[in-house]
Amino acid sequence: MHKRKAKSANTASRHAEAGTAAVEFGLFLPLFVILLVGLVEIGFAMFGSMQVYSAVEAGALYAAKNGWNAAGISSAVANSTNVSGVAASPAPSQFCGCPALAGVTVTTCGTTCAGGGAVGQYIRINATLTRTTILTSAFGLPATLTAQSIIRQN
Repeated sequence: MHKRKAKSANTASRHAEAGTAAVEFGLFLPLFVILLVGLVEIGFAMFGSMQVYSAVEAGALYAAKNGWNAAGISSAVANSTNVSGVAASPAPSQFCGCPALAGVTVTTCGTTCAGGGAVGQYIRINATLTRTTILTSAFGLPATLTAQSIIRQN
């Protein structure tokens, strides 16, 4: 007569643990995927933001070196990065203004500022880029990335 060897408690416990691990992994996987996609979305947004700021800086450097030339500034902004879609939008503009704590206050050319200083000529450079997304959900990130720089011309 053959004697059957009884399964030990350890063997039965290991089989139950293997199933538990699969269930835990199945519950954790959607959370992990959402976290991973969110990190990639934030990474794309940060990269795009850096490209837009770099484009504005290139336009400001062009304006500082060459003076007012709307076409040249726009070209410098658009061609400053290897990312397609960066544009000088709205177009560069020239205006007169006075320096203030909150930036530059637009005033009429030929007048004097509140502190008695002369009104200066400024150039406003803008850049935009439509953000690359993986999903239709934006995770609260802006759809269009923008940057602006104002430099004094004289």
